[in-house]
Amino acid sequence: MLSRTDNQLVDPYGRRIEYVRLSVTDRCNYRCFYCLPKGFKDFEEPAHWLTFAEIERVMSAFAELGVARIRLTGGEPLVRKNLPQLVKGLASLPGVDDLSLSTNASLLARDAHDLKDAGISRINVSLDTLNADRFRDITGGGELVAVLDGLRTARDAELNPIKINMVAMKGVNDDEFDDMLEFCMENEFTLRFIETMPMGVPGQSARDSYLELDGVLETLHDKYELIPSCMPGGGPARYYKVAGSDTRIGLITPISRHFCETCNRVRMTVDGTLYLCLGQEHSYPLRPLLRSGISNEGLKDAIIEALALKPERHEFREKPDQVIRCMSLTGG
Repeated sequence: MLSRTDNQLVDPYGRRIEYVRLSVTDRCNYRCFYCLPKGFKDFEEPAHWLTFAEIERVMSAFAELGVARIRLTGGEPLVRKNLPQLVKGLASLPGVDDLSLSTNASLLARDAHDLKDAGISRINVSLDTLNADRFRDITGGGELVAVLDGLRTARDAELNPIKINMVAMKGVNDDEFDDMLEFCMENEFTLRFIETMPMGVPGQSARDSYLELDGVLETLHDKYELIPSCMPGGGPARYYKVAGSDTRIGLITPISRHFCETCNRVRMTVDGTLYLCLGQEHSYPLRPLLRSGISNEGLKDAIIEALALKPERHEFREKPDQVIRCMSLTGG
């Protein structure tokens, strides 16, 4: 078992863990082909979902162990009822100073102001295309206009920064990188490109669409002057600033240039399972402990015990078929 070090979580490889990606649901109102299998229905039973009180209890334990950042994910987190109520509770936890949200933005026009008031400061929005027909194809029937309305409302609510996450896919949206960057420049959004990952059945089927992002960066360099930059946040993106603007481009390269040596995060699913690595199956169930009446000190000891399972790195390249769970079931 690892030991506590000055109220900090340190994994077996000396990496300080200060970031939890918290999935509040495995359900989604979209069916993006690289995320959820077509016709998938094997979602977690609602009785197995952690309650808001249970989630707050776990996140309080993490905060006491030095975690300062929490990102709410899914599935699509906004399909979980009364989400601003949970956000308000998490925002009140001592030690938590950064609450963010990953969303497809389809329901954001309804919730943006309430989320901001509750304590969400910044958001990441999944958006792979600006073509309405292509958007329906990628998402399994989603309407682009709903996402654009959500983005406008988020900007009005002063959520900042707003980062657009675009999965770069050969033969799918590789003709839209310039258009998406211009859209982000016009709206003062940050654009982040993400490589496809072999997660579950959808990830395997998306292999043929894989693009190395260094090539995308070279293509953009032909038209834009890009200056190495940085942005606050706990994520792994490498950033570049578009000269003459405040717009930044981020590259998230889990396959071509992995960032495991600086990994500072763990993930918790809606049923209270801790996943110690996105690209491995190492996990630790917390729900049985919570429902057996474990003490707060016992819960913190369990988190430390779980952290001892964190592997050195993923093996997406070496063992692309290894991870059988879908991205939507893990939390982005």
